[in-house]
Amino acid sequence: MELSSRLLAIALRGGAEWVLYLLIALSVLSVMILVERVIVLRASRSDLERLQGLLSRFVARGDVPEALEALAAVRGVEASVLRQGLERAAAGAASVEEVIAGLIGLERGRLERGVAFLGTVGSNAPFIGLFGTVLGVMKAFDDLARNTGGGAEVVMASISEALLATAVGLMVAIPAVMAYNYLQRRIKRRMSRLTALSHLMMAGLRGRH
Repeated sequence: MELSSRLLAIALRGGAEWVLYLLIALSVLSVMILVERVIVLRASRSDLERLQGLLSRFVARGDVPEALEALAAVRGVEASVLRQGLERAAAGAASVEEVIAGLIGLERGRLERGVAFLGTVGSNAPFIGLFGTVLGVMKAFDDLARNTGGGAEVVMASISEALLATAVGLMVAIPAVMAYNYLQRRIKRRMSRLTALSHLMMAGLRGRH
């Protein structure tokens, strides 16, 4: 009973206010992660048409030194992965394929850094807001019990704060989920494109005479 009383006192002391600050902090962090990931994705993108052109020439000619020189002149992750894989051409197509698969996995992990946080915020922010609502309602009833003659005015502020916590929780969760889905789509598209380009390069490597 004593433990329950202490926990209740702690909950009533803070009310829903600290939950609101927590949600605001989570919202700021989510925006920072979204902006940083968008910058990373844009900065690491290769020129798709240029890569397709040089890989088409490689398929036709099978000239590894020429392809390596061309890939070195292209910026972006896709060109870097393909070049690192093609540098293992002397070890055989199987070795190149394994190197590329490993590099794609590493690149996916690098691009997804921080994205899971957005998913976590999106799925849990409503519950955090609901927790703040519960605390606010508890504080409202405590205020009413301490001042029974005050009527509804006594609990009005606490109830408003309690409902605000739920609203803020939803306002934080919805953009976080949208940002998470957006980044996941872009990363998936990037990985699919990189896989397709690697298959094209492997076709040229296996078709060399």
